[in-house]
Amino acid sequence: MIDTGATAPDFIAPAVVDGAGAELELFRLVESHDAVVVCTAPATFVPTCTAAFAAVRDAGWHDCDDLAVVALTGDSLYAAFAYADRFGLPFPVVSDFHGGVAESYDLLADAWEGHSDIPRRAAVVIDDDWTVRFAEATAGALDRADPAPVQNAAATLREIGIDVDRPRVDYDGSW
Repeated sequence: MIDTGATAPDFIAPAVVDGAGAELELFRLVESHDAVVVCTAPATFVPTCTAAFAAVRDAGWHDCDDLAVVALTGDSLYAAFAYADRFGLPFPVVSDFHGGVAESYDLLADAWEGHSDIPRRAAVVIDDDWTVRFAEATAGALDRADPAPVQNAAATLREIGIDVDRPRVDYDGSW
């Protein structure tokens, strides 16, 4: 996993943004926000990962002007469309179908459910100087980490000066 204090790798990747297909350019988000949170998951529709994404949604992080949130999964852009729509995700859902972004962040899973070259479940906070201020991953995609990486990321965001609520991850939701 990428180290705290390291320079975050830039990426451009296909994403669902506001219900439409687009190329997400990380540098644009870093340039226009005080911080960017990249939440990763091996696939869409994984209950524990969905619980974390929904918790960030419900905490309203996407409504903070100085914060950008990005969900990144190893699924196709088509799956990202269905996923963002089904769970009302108000932030971009990036397709890292071949694992290139996850690999650049050293978050590539060895294998999961018969798949390779997919992201691990994690949260990464990048500040406006491209410094990784927080990075945490679970051991497995289905782990019910308590607290979850996205919950721990909230403290770092507050240190940066972004007033966010700590997400409440409900692993027993209707995922």
